[in-house]
Amino acid sequence: MNRKHSLVLPALFAALLAGCSGGNSTQGTSSPVATAGPVMAATVGSATAYTSVKWGGGGYVTGLIYHPTSYNVMYARTDIGGAYRWNGGGSWTPITDGIGFNAGESTFHGVESIALDPTNDNKVYLVTGMYSHDWQGTPINGRIYVSSDRGNSFTHYDLPFPVGGNENARAVGERLQLDPTNPSTMFYASRTAGLWKSTNSGQTWTQTGLSSKVLSASEIQGLGNAPVGVEQIMLDNSNVGGGATTWIMYAAIAPDYVQKAGLTSTLYKSVNGGATWTPVSVPANVAGYYVPHAVRTSDGNYYIAFNKTVGQGAGGPGYLYRFGGVTFGETWTQLATTTQGGYGGVSVYGNGSTARIALAVTGTWSSGQPVVQLSDNGGASWREIADGMTHWGGGYRGWVDDIEIDPTNKDHIMHIHGGGVWETWNASAASPSWDAPVNNLEETATLALVTPPAGASYKFVNSAGDIGTWVQTDLAATPTKAPTSAWSNGNAADVLWSDSTYIVSAGVINSTGGAFGSWSGDGGNSWSNFATLPAGASSNTAESASIVTPYRNNAIWAPANSVPSYTTNNGASWTSTNLPALSAVGINRGYRLVVDRRNPNKVYAYDSGGASWATAGKVYVSTDGGHNFTLSQGSVSANLAPNAWYATSLAVNPNVEGDLWLADGNTVYHSTNSGASWTKLSGFATIAGNGSTGQLQGASVIALGKAQTGSSYSAAVYVVGARNGVWGVYHSDDGGATWARFNDDAHQYGGIGVMAADWSTYGRIYFSGTGRGLIYTN
Repeated sequence: MNRKHSLVLPALFAALLAGCSGGNSTQGTSSPVATAGPVMAATVGSATAYTSVKWGGGGYVTGLIYHPTSYNVMYARTDIGGAYRWNGGGSWTPITDGIGFNAGESTFHGVESIALDPTNDNKVYLVTGMYSHDWQGTPINGRIYVSSDRGNSFTHYDLPFPVGGNENARAVGERLQLDPTNPSTMFYASRTAGLWKSTNSGQTWTQTGLSSKVLSASEIQGLGNAPVGVEQIMLDNSNVGGGATTWIMYAAIAPDYVQKAGLTSTLYKSVNGGATWTPVSVPANVAGYYVPHAVRTSDGNYYIAFNKTVGQGAGGPGYLYRFGGVTFGETWTQLATTTQGGYGGVSVYGNGSTARIALAVTGTWSSGQPVVQLSDNGGASWREIADGMTHWGGGYRGWVDDIEIDPTNKDHIMHIHGGGVWETWNASAASPSWDAPVNNLEETATLALVTPPAGASYKFVNSAGDIGTWVQTDLAATPTKAPTSAWSNGNAADVLWSDSTYIVSAGVINSTGGAFGSWSGDGGNSWSNFATLPAGASSNTAESASIVTPYRNNAIWAPANSVPSYTTNNGASWTSTNLPALSAVGINRGYRLVVDRRNPNKVYAYDSGGASWATAGKVYVSTDGGHNFTLSQGSVSANLAPNAWYATSLAVNPNVEGDLWLADGNTVYHSTNSGASWTKLSGFATIAGNGSTGQLQGASVIALGKAQTGSSYSAAVYVVGARNGVWGVYHSDDGGATWARFNDDAHQYGGIGVMAADWSTYGRIYFSGTGRGLIYTN
């Protein structure tokens, strides 16, 4: 169950398919941009504040990393949402939103490992990259980011090996280790290319003598596109500083790489700083097992978790062993085992027979099964401290894949899971209490967003991966109104403009893969599922979907890769529209639908072509409430660039009938006559990504919101794209005559996926960063 892959592939495709981006479109039949009232001064101004909308966690935190000597310094890494610095008091600061994590580089928001310099608690290293390979097995090399101010700013170096922060077994590690006495020397346990070493703080790297094997594309595919490789390195040294080299170290190696590289054990030792390696025998009952986590204590013992399978929520059996290392003659002592789930993480406080050991049990889903096992006598006996407690706000119980005991307070224990972080401050109690310390840790992935008219009882409807569709009434509080609280993807939603209490949504239950649609007639307080599904919905559940409502009880639903259908009876029955079938282009595509808010008999359908190598985009117009459509010949004349569904957008001005805005991936078009003709705006154009193999779309998202008081156009227009060679969010207050950049380089979030503007507050937009939930401005 590799939860986040589908949610970030669009951004990855944008980078991988860079060489195929659509070319510049040409001017088609056009009409002048509409204005109302006197022409004002050029558009100026930008966002002055950026704040996360409250959800609270929501995504898979894959590791917690304490500084080895300054224990108040801690970081969390996530699979798609970057990294966070711990503030204490349950609060976090995101550190990968800005400069260095630029637009078009969303893949570097997947953090596979973090290491902290033991001699300098300001210095932090992040190894990033979501995927170690593309869908054909071709390697994708990662980056190492370096900060000397606890993540306030970064520089980065390109790595010569792939990184897979959103792949299977992404909580394994830590893969990056710094020599504690000489931290400019570091090692990286890679998924596909063995063990690497740097002697200049990550600027350059060479393979160690462990193995020179680099997995080929076919070998990666033969492993199910899920290589684990070398899992971690353990340096036999607890000293800090001094400049000496740590010579003795152990490497834990996954069975997949052991087999491909012709190795003979899953554990190897070096006594010469990684130059050469020899196998170390592991206990027979864990031969061929994975090592998700290991920890060395100051007395020279290692506590190593073994698991038969690997990955988030991996099943067991699992074993915990104490390994004596060179200090104790490399002896093995079994301390624990489980057949209910497997072991995900281990943390130790103290040494020997009085050591407190916390074990994260992963892959258990039901009450009565272990979650966190605790020993206060070095592993001689164990008790459960999490199952049955006030612990689970729903979701991902079985992904307990890392755990940390606070080095300053053994009663403070934190563990990760698929929805964030949980902690207890009274672990010694008979029944410890748990809470979720996730303030400002927002790692949801929004797929669609719609704002209601001014005066509505809610701010927006958020359709997101994994957490589903929610109606947000308070930006500072977790929402409570949703069609379902089950683990689901919300793919699309719409609100009725004439009565915002009527909402429609479309999604999929992730545990079963079953599609469903829902409607609410009371602003999201209660919901009913559509009794039936339209053609294509059950078999096409990808997020390239759209649903709109022109009237109460009416909806038009465009499932991915499908002809849209309409209902006039809240889904009791569906009828296919006459829109053309969509040909396959190799990636998911779909129609984008919008309703004319001034005349809901008019519904517009935009086919972006589906991919940059496909046919030109087209717009279709319905005048009977979305039942029948006619091709806009003006859109054909405009020669809209073909682009992927996720790189395009269509928006309507609710204040003027027939007033449409379109972003075709390359530039912006405006129609004032219901799509009969289109004006191409100048200045927007696709450019090469800075320091990236990808490209930055010239115009990928467009949204309209409340107009500035006294402006010459009845809506503020916001566009995500590249204008005059600079990517950003741009806004116009005069109907596109002039533009100003609305964001800045410190607020790029690896790119922006969706955006909507507020109709009650001028200057407020809501948008999604890469795996960063929703952010709002001003």
